[in-house]
Amino acid sequence: MESPQAKEVAPFSNSAASDGTNRKDKKRKWDSVDANLATSKLGMDSIPSLVRQPELPEFNLTSERPPSQDAGSPTSTNGDSKDEWQTVINARPSKKVKKIPKKHSNNYPQIKFSPDSRLNTQLKISDLQNLVLYILADGTSPQFVSIRHRNEIRKVVVLMVPGLEMDMFKLERKEAEYKRPNVSSPEYYYPSKLKEDELPLSLKHFAEIFEHIWPVKTPGDDKYGKMHSPLHAMLTAPMPKSKEEKKWNGGKNGKGRGVSQAKEPEGWKNTRTRVTEFIHDTEELLENDYTLHPAAYITKEQKAALIEHRSTTGSSTDEGWVDTSVTDFEEGTIPEKDIEDGSITAGKTILAMDCEMCMTGEKEFSLTRISIVGWDGSVVLDELVVPDKPIVNYLTQYSGITEKMLQGVTTRLPDIQKKLQNILTPQTILVGHSLNSDLNALKLTHPFIIDTALIYPHPRGPPLKSSLKWLAQKYLNREIQKGHGTIGPGAGHDSIEDAKTCLDLLKQKCEKGKEWGTGDAMGENIFKRVSRVGVKYKNQGGSAVPSPLSGKSSAVIDWGDPKKGPGGAATFVVGCKSDEEVMEGVIRAVKGDVDGKEIPGGGVDFVWARMREIEALKGWWNNNRSITVAAKSSGELIPPFAAPGTKPLAATPEDALFDTPSIVRGDAIAAAETVAAAQDGFPLSNSLLPPFTTSSPSNLITATAALTDRIAKIHESLPPCTALIIYSGSGDPREMSRMQAMQSQFKKEYKFKKWDQLSVRWTDTEEQALKRAVTDARQGIAFMCVK
Repeated sequence: MESPQAKEVAPFSNSAASDGTNRKDKKRKWDSVDANLATSKLGMDSIPSLVRQPELPEFNLTSERPPSQDAGSPTSTNGDSKDEWQTVINARPSKKVKKIPKKHSNNYPQIKFSPDSRLNTQLKISDLQNLVLYILADGTSPQFVSIRHRNEIRKVVVLMVPGLEMDMFKLERKEAEYKRPNVSSPEYYYPSKLKEDELPLSLKHFAEIFEHIWPVKTPGDDKYGKMHSPLHAMLTAPMPKSKEEKKWNGGKNGKGRGVSQAKEPEGWKNTRTRVTEFIHDTEELLENDYTLHPAAYITKEQKAALIEHRSTTGSSTDEGWVDTSVTDFEEGTIPEKDIEDGSITAGKTILAMDCEMCMTGEKEFSLTRISIVGWDGSVVLDELVVPDKPIVNYLTQYSGITEKMLQGVTTRLPDIQKKLQNILTPQTILVGHSLNSDLNALKLTHPFIIDTALIYPHPRGPPLKSSLKWLAQKYLNREIQKGHGTIGPGAGHDSIEDAKTCLDLLKQKCEKGKEWGTGDAMGENIFKRVSRVGVKYKNQGGSAVPSPLSGKSSAVIDWGDPKKGPGGAATFVVGCKSDEEVMEGVIRAVKGDVDGKEIPGGGVDFVWARMREIEALKGWWNNNRSITVAAKSSGELIPPFAAPGTKPLAATPEDALFDTPSIVRGDAIAAAETVAAAQDGFPLSNSLLPPFTTSSPSNLITATAALTDRIAKIHESLPPCTALIIYSGSGDPREMSRMQAMQSQFKKEYKFKKWDQLSVRWTDTEEQALKRAVTDARQGIAFMCVK
């Protein structure tokens, strides 16, 4: 028997690989070697040769080529095993993309509504947005539908089609039978099943594609008569909270621990902005109860009307009010050549002011302290003031003023007014928080105002305003107003501290840009989100982990130039001039270009598009809405871009949308354009607007049929396992626009006219009518399915 000392042990030899020795054979071979070594009796003078150990690699190695199934080990055919080894990062090969499941198989994805779904209120556009993010990125699981095999959904296409209404999908009914829907009833906010035989001929394709029609609520505020942009409700996603934020906000027992710090959204870029960009115009000052300075108006007639109004409201010079020495608004303008490059202050003098008041009667507050701070933080003025009337409540817990502090003080309001008239020049910008209250206490007007309560709007919108304490915590990470009624330093509010806080908030705004501190800064563009944390699942060749490496591509198809709006963040942007072009753009984005030069073959993962011809035909959009708002006042409908000399189209009962007083015609147009601009999002030139025609039933039916055909063509072109979501955005906004225009006109005139001189009356009747109009305008619809 051959001795084990002479036998060369080579477990990784070529012969071992070629004979196909299995693991059991190898184990037996090594066991026999160990046994022979143990039983061998070696002499003291005989030194056994050491068994040569195999040369094992230091790292986890794998063969450059996959081994054959019958090979015992991965070795080289030329006898040199080192040539065929290499170090790799991931030894496990990437998983191949699985084939698309067959239609009607158990693995095919579905978006399914179940009566057992947790649906306790009306669906919102934000719910649709979360559905998109759940499929493509890091959204939470929706509660209103069940999604089967989410990882099999390859693409998502979202179409916004303003002009679609719930009534279009119901059988004809008599006007007397119509009742206002109870939007809080489950019978209203649950989806309705679409039945082809019950739909009009022009809408039958919807029943072939979708199973249900969903009522969807547009964001807004019924209480204050506001409707927010349905476009931004879909395209601006809330920032996901970090673990630290969730822990901080949750606190113990679910109780919050304070205000979370503001953070820059993903991809945020600072935009240095001059302080002059934040000066409020006349409309903003009127909206927020400021007494206007005469320089706010240009003509003598306007100035005279303002003086008359102020005399009727107790804010005239006869009542002790003073105006700063500014003749007109342009007087404060500094020539561009005199402004240093990169200067934020633009050559202006920036002063922050805060006042403290005490009660001198029932609901009457009088000035007791004034503090003014310069741009560099230096104190320009800080004085205590004795009111003319005796103080009945010092409000120390808020004002920090005590009876002892005012002992021996002789300064009165007229003394302060004289000093302010010397301090506040035409080149001075006055900064403060809810500064109208301070100016009322001072009985002073100044035309150049920046209010931190307005440049940092309340998250829920006007007329709500954030407190200075909250703004300091959120944006400056600073605690102010911590007195809690104590006597001494820090008691109540410190007016110098508050003025410096306003100044720092303004400085931060100038450094970061106009969008900082607004709702847009608190969210993230949806196209950036799907690109940043898009998920490719294992069956799609990914890791199923949100990552920029597996981010999703996107495309925007819309009228005009989508690059100038939220669509600028999409991977591909397609501008269109008609709904037909929008349809072609969606199909192109889903399939990709034939040559792959711009949109690669296979298309993008997420498509958002908007069709607008129905909206324009109904007069909901932009100039078309403006025309319909004012149409009845003149008794005719005029195409907004008709050539000179074109004969107006006679108004018919179908065209007469509502009665509009001629006195508010211009303001109705302005208000309508303002509302439309907020909803449109993407700027359009007049040449890109669809032609305006009378909204007769025949025209509407024809346009609806064309729209339905285009949606059917889009659905037919979609690859399998593609989610399709359609939403209208809102209901009919025209009555809301008319009522808002009346309200705006009333607020303008009420500031400087007597009640019997008002051209528009605004009573509780009109207020309730506005709320009903807003409620109706916020009622949209949606459809969803998987191709």
